[in-house]
Amino acid sequence: MLTINVVTLFPEALRPLLATSIPGRAAAAGLVGYELVQLRDFAHDRHATVDDYAYGGGAGMVMKPEPFWEAVERVSPPGRVLLMSARGRRFDHPAAVRLSLADRFTILCGHYKDVDQRVVDGLGAEEWSIGDFVLSGGEPAALCIIDAVVRLLPGALGDHESASSDSFYDGLLSPPSYTRPPEYRGWVVPEVLRSGNHAEIEAWRKAEAERLTAERRPDLWTAHQELEES
Repeated sequence: MLTINVVTLFPEALRPLLATSIPGRAAAAGLVGYELVQLRDFAHDRHATVDDYAYGGGAGMVMKPEPFWEAVERVSPPGRVLLMSARGRRFDHPAAVRLSLADRFTILCGHYKDVDQRVVDGLGAEEWSIGDFVLSGGEPAALCIIDAVVRLLPGALGDHESASSDSFYDGLLSPPSYTRPPEYRGWVVPEVLRSGNHAEIEAWRKAEAERLTAERRPDLWTAHQELEES
């Protein structure tokens, strides 16, 4: 079973979402367990202070190292330690696959301006980002990573093909999907998808995946072409 620890100021915000849909069903099936750790439990004053002013001045508050260090010691062994950070490496599908093969990992959710660098350096935390934008806290990013990882666990989805046809699985974006009715307000499902010709359907899906990837994610398209040529 995969164990995911989350160190956060807001466990109450994460708990209901981790009990919902695929993350919740995977937990109920014993595929994953979540431990939500309240960071303030490791503060050292009566106000449960977890932040302070930055050395060198500047606007914003910085989260203190002691609570994070002691929280990680609380869940020992923590496995890989991930800090949600806007300056981190971009989280992607291969990273989700690697985490899905682990026994456990720990996510640290920052807040305020920043987290003391000694959390990264001393705990060997990996800084990860889910995109080129800034969030008020690490909780939404942590949920994205958890969902991306848990759905890859064997048995979390109804069948493996459901995941293998997703975007990024083979380096491309997924093709468009359609369902009933065949026509809605003048918008018609492509004829090839209703033809029953599986070879033509597969060719259409491949062509659409390539077209969309080239149009919307030229970085992925270039990497895909290089892999195809190698």
